[in-house]
Amino acid sequence: MSSHAPGRKYSKSPFLLLALLALGAKAGATETAPVPAGASSENAPQEAPPQLTLQPTAAKPGDPVLVRVSGVTAPPTGTLAGRALRFFPWGDGYLAVSGLPVELTPGAAEVTAMGPVIPGAPQVELKGTLDIVESGYPSRELRVAGKYVKPPASVRRRMAADRRAFAAAFAQDFSAPHFSRNFAWPREDRITAPFGDRRTFNGKLSSQHFGVDIDGDPGTPVQAANDGTVVMARDNYAAGNTVLVHHGAGLYTAYFHLSRIDVKTGARVKQGQVLGKVGSTGRVTGPHLHWGVKVDGLWVDGANLLKLDFFPHLPPSVARGGNTRLGTP
Repeated sequence: MSSHAPGRKYSKSPFLLLALLALGAKAGATETAPVPAGASSENAPQEAPPQLTLQPTAAKPGDPVLVRVSGVTAPPTGTLAGRALRFFPWGDGYLAVSGLPVELTPGAAEVTAMGPVIPGAPQVELKGTLDIVESGYPSRELRVAGKYVKPPASVRRRMAADRRAFAAAFAQDFSAPHFSRNFAWPREDRITAPFGDRRTFNGKLSSQHFGVDIDGDPGTPVQAANDGTVVMARDNYAAGNTVLVHHGAGLYTAYFHLSRIDVKTGARVKQGQVLGKVGSTGRVTGPHLHWGVKVDGLWVDGANLLKLDFFPHLPPSVARGGNTRLGTP
C-alpha cells in the first residue's frame, strides 16, 4: 500500500505511548508501527513510536506555536485549530511553526498530524490538545495627526501601493528556517505597548496592535532578531521606514517607524546585525520601535516567540544566542 493510503486512527491500548514535552505537553498517543510482511517480529528493529509534541501547551489567541512530530518517515500533514500546518525536516523529526488567530475563542484547540511510520505502510494519525486561554488584551485611545485617520485620495493610493509591497514581501517561497539560534529582542528597553492592544485613533478609527512597541531615543540601533533575508527596506505611509526580514518556515519579523534604514532588500543578515535606527516616521505618537512577528500569514506576539525553544537538545547558552530579556523602567 502506498504512503498515501487512507489514515487510520489508533485507539488506546497497553502498548500506547503518550508523547509529552518536558513541560508536560499534551499530545496524542499512538501505537508502534506494524512489522512489515515477511519480517520476524523477534528480530525486527525497535523503532521509536510516532510522537506529537506542542510548545507551549497553553496559549492565548495571537500566540505562536511549535508542533513537532517524530517517528514518521515522511513530512506529515496536519492542522492546528483547523488551520493547515506546514512541516519541514528538523532534528530527528519534523517541525511546523504556526500561530493562533486573535479571534480564536478560548477553550481546547485540536492538533492533528498524519504520516507513515514505515515507507509504503498506512499513515498513523496523532492528536493533541492545546489549551486556549483568555487573551486579556486591553483597550486604549491614541491621538495622532488627522491625516492618518482620514487620509486624502492621493494618500489612499499610496497606501494601496504599500499594501501591494507588503503582500509581495510576505510571499516568499516556503523553506526550512534560515537560523541556527532562538530569537532575541531587537533592542533592550521598556515596552510601551504590548501586542494585542485594541486601539481607537482620535475616537474614530479602531484597530488592533499587531506588534510590540519598544521605547527608544531617536537614532538608537535596531538589531535583527535572528538570521534571515531582508525582503523589504522601504518607506511606508503608516509604518514609516520599514524593514522586513524573512527567517524561513513562513516566519517574518518587522521593524517599523525607523529614522534610518541601514540594509537593502535582498541582504542576508545575522542575529544582532543593525538594521536601522529608532525613529518616529509614519503613524506614531512618538519615537519607538514597533516590532512585529508574522507566522504563516498571522501576526503573533513577538514576546512569546522569544519563549519558544527551536533547539531543545542544545545547551541554553548555544540555543539562545542572544539576550531575550528587556530592561524595565
